[in-house]
This record gives sequence, C-alpha cells and structure tokens, in this order.
Amino acid sequence: MTITLYSKPGCFGCRKTAEKFTTAGIPFRDVDLTTTPAALEYVTEELGYSQAPIVIVDDHFHWSGLRPDMIDQAIAAFHTKASTPATAGAGK
Repeated sequence: MTITLYSKPGCFGCRKTAEKFTTAGIPFRDVDLTTTPAALEYVTEELGYSQAPIVIVDDHFHWSGLRPDMIDQAIAAFHTKASTPATAGAGK
C-alpha cells in the first residue's frame, strides 16, 4: 500500500497531513504540485480536486483538504493491510 500526498510549499494542511502520517509511522510519497505539472493535471482534471493537500490511498479512497478523520482511516487501513499475511487465501 502506497499513500501519495499531493502538496504545495507553505500549505498548513499539507504539513499537518504529512506530520500525522510520519508520527504514525506510515510511509508516503510526497508530490509537490507546484513542480510537477502532470500531478497537478491529474488531481484537478481526473480527480476534480482544487484544494491541497490531496491524499490518494487507492483508486477508491482519496480526499482533498485537511481531514483528520480521513487521515485516521488511512492509518487504520494501512495497519490492517500491514498485519494481513501476504499468503492469506493462498491455495483456495
């Protein structure tokens, strides 16, 4: 599971979101929207977001803005996935 944080320099919500993931020990990829035009196009054109931060957990779990409730859900989902054995369901 790779969480992607799309952020902008000087963005309070972006910084707080990154801090929450870091404090929880959740690895994430931070993409600067001001230096990555393709990322900006993706979050605005494809996802329809206009406010940073934008967090992508997976294709169906993403949000925009500082959302402590969603951050907590992402952290819980990460820990659930991390504790599930990779071989679960194998051989069925």
